[in-house]
Amino acid sequence: MIINITSKQMDITPAIRQHVEERLAKLVKWQTQLINPHIILSKQPQGFVADATLNTPNGQLVASANHYDMYAAVNELINKLERQLNKVQHKGEARRAAECVKTSAFVLEEE
Repeated sequence: MIINITSKQMDITPAIRQHVEERLAKLVKWQTQLINPHIILSKQPQGFVADATLNTPNGQLVASANHYDMYAAVNELINKLERQLNKVQHKGEARRAAECVKTSAFVLEEE
């Protein structure tokens, strides 16, 4: 999997790249194909911002995280992506009932 990592106003060190790749490997357990993941890391006066967009066969995932520590911002970003991926994967199971209440047959017990 090729990961595009872009930075604004900072350099991408091998340690930063390795941290991002390790955290994205956490999403592999959902057994879905991650298509063209793109991570944008930028330095702001109040801290660091990590943005991500990645496509899956079920749709696009977009997340953003702010933190004064860049590694913590990446961790928050991956947690948000994981929650979105979990929601998309289990959306079909989230239906409350298999059939409508109006059409279901109720059996009334009479004494």
